[in-house]
Amino acid sequence: METLFPQQVLVLNRLWQAVNICTPERAVSLLYQGHAAAIDNNDGAFNTLNFNQWLNFSQDYEGKDCLKTVSLKFRVPKVILLLMFDRLPRKEVKLSRQSIFERDNLTCQYCNKKFDRKDLNLDHVLPRDKGGLTTWENIVCSCITCNSKKGNKTPIQAGMRLLKKPTKPKWKPLLHIYHQRIPEESWRHFLDLDSWKVEVSD
Repeated sequence: METLFPQQVLVLNRLWQAVNICTPERAVSLLYQGHAAAIDNNDGAFNTLNFNQWLNFSQDYEGKDCLKTVSLKFRVPKVILLLMFDRLPRKEVKLSRQSIFERDNLTCQYCNKKFDRKDLNLDHVLPRDKGGLTTWENIVCSCITCNSKKGNKTPIQAGMRLLKKPTKPKWKPLLHIYHQRIPEESWRHFLDLDSWKVEVSD
């Protein structure tokens, strides 16, 4: 199949809770195997369609968001519903540069200003040469200016103050969705848009 329109598909569990995103090819595979149903939002009424129903639904569709073979055209569903899975997955949040940025909401933890990712650094609250470890509880988001000012000192030594004590965040089901991506309009019913850009929380 040829993908003519790059798209991600929102995945709901059996209780209609958003738990993941997947590629169009994966969504089609889940539909074909009978593990999922496509969701069609018709004027606020959400209908579920199996593979054959969605295939028929796709034939008269003229949009570009389709998967095509020589003989078939398959509209990429924007949302699919898993028919058997009813749990929210539980995972550990991986400690990474991007995870720290997301936890701290791209905000310097010393001056309380928000920056672009390229203008941010990671700071060891207790410097490594003073025994500071690379852990959730000892790393914060810091702007270049504050990072330079603090240098190889503790916040107290540098005359600086942390906004809050850094902690390990709790994992949310959509943590790994790129946080700057604007969700599809059809996703809005299933996502808390107020917290869309904050995928990890204290």
